[in-house]
Amino acid sequence: MELRKALYNQCQAYADARIKAAYEAIKQAQEAANAEEKSSAGDKYETGRAMAHLEKEKAMTQLVEGNKLKETLNKVNLAIPTEKVMLGSVVITDNGNYYLAIGAGKLILDDKEFLALSPTSPLGAQLMGCIAGNKITFLRKSILILAVE
Repeated sequence: MELRKALYNQCQAYADARIKAAYEAIKQAQEAANAEEKSSAGDKYETGRAMAHLEKEKAMTQLVEGNKLKETLNKVNLAIPTEKVMLGSVVITDNGNYYLAIGAGKLILDDKEFLALSPTSPLGAQLMGCIAGNKITFLRKSILILAVE
């Protein structure tokens, strides 16, 4: 349970950092748009504002994605022990260690590597519902599930 909670907390920090970065990018884009001064040419002003607007839209998309990560994490129930792979499970295999929650990439905990996967990712989807002892094939490679926590 402690392992799952620690990996969950790392994923929360990842999502929080994505949201914070998006808010900062939105703020900077707004400041850039506000700082553009009307020039005699007019076009330069409009181009600068348009570029700032595009940056703001891109940051807004990143914010939405960050919020989706948080929504997914809010569905993880750490109190439920897992025998079958489900959202929030730690999966130990002969090919590596996985944490099924969000696609947060590599997580390090006590000198062990875990790959944080979304359950909707290709590998995550194959792992869902499996139990220890099951074998799956991913990218023509056989993967034995050693433990599910």
